[in-house]
Amino acid sequence: MQSMSALLVVLAAFCWGLSGGIGGVLTGAGWEPLVVSFYRGAIGFLFVLAWLALQPRASGLASGRLWFWSAFAGLGVAGNFAFYFISIAEGSVAVAATLMYCAPVFVYLVSFALRFERPTLLKWFSIALVMIGVVLLTGVYDVEAGEVTLLAAGAGLLSGLSYALFIFGFKYAAPHGSPQAILVIAFAVLALILFLLSDTEQTVAALSTSSWPLFLVLGVIGAGLSFIFYIVGLNHTAPAIASIVAMVEPVTASLFGVVVLDERLEAVQLLGMGLILVTVTALTLQSRMLVTIVMKLRVRRRKR
Repeated sequence: MQSMSALLVVLAAFCWGLSGGIGGVLTGAGWEPLVVSFYRGAIGFLFVLAWLALQPRASGLASGRLWFWSAFAGLGVAGNFAFYFISIAEGSVAVAATLMYCAPVFVYLVSFALRFERPTLLKWFSIALVMIGVVLLTGVYDVEAGEVTLLAAGAGLLSGLSYALFIFGFKYAAPHGSPQAILVIAFAVLALILFLLSDTEQTVAALSTSSWPLFLVLGVIGAGLSFIFYIVGLNHTAPAIASIVAMVEPVTASLFGVVVLDERLEAVQLLGMGLILVTVTALTLQSRMLVTIVMKLRVRRRKR
């Protein structure tokens, strides 16, 4: 059971990595990042809605707190999708995916402020290493020579921050309802926000374009199946294992960018990427916040 659950987490991370590459293809073809993000979330909403319909017990939909915190999580995941694809459109898949992987750093900083985590010298040193990795990866120390624009770097970091907000929203919603219900509300909020912000003409045009199969695949693997795989997999996967296999996402996205999109990274950028991936994974292994989320999911599953 544990090996199968770990495999589901790996599949989820792999799907998220591929979704970054597919998003790169779509934005490279001229589709706006917000339109790409909308379809990723809207198609994902249909999947989690079907998942909720199949397991409606103990959904918690009557809880006002569930709705509030799930909507907060929806704001986070909307920002995560949108900023991620903006970073890809303005930079590269590899850089955007690695910067988004910095999300646990933001979780730590907010946890320090809210006293969920106790700051230690080792944690501050790890965060400093991540920031050094970001500088090396993006080349912000030399704006004129750097291939990564400030917009691409900023959007990539904001995608990580947004994902951290999603984690906090999910944490506070988890005691009041099922994961299916949380995701249904979150994705509904995501779809509404991104639909209002995106270009209406492009959004409608996407339904009849030759690129529609890519939009469909992006939604299915990038938000539909992947989130289901991840939530189900977490029920029987140790947080440490889940943290390590999550590295599959930026690695997959980076390989997609290099092999399919012909992106290139300099040696110093590869050094920065490696520094970020290793340090963030080590930080995540220590995070009580993520362990708490996993434990709450397991408790709810036992109750059902």
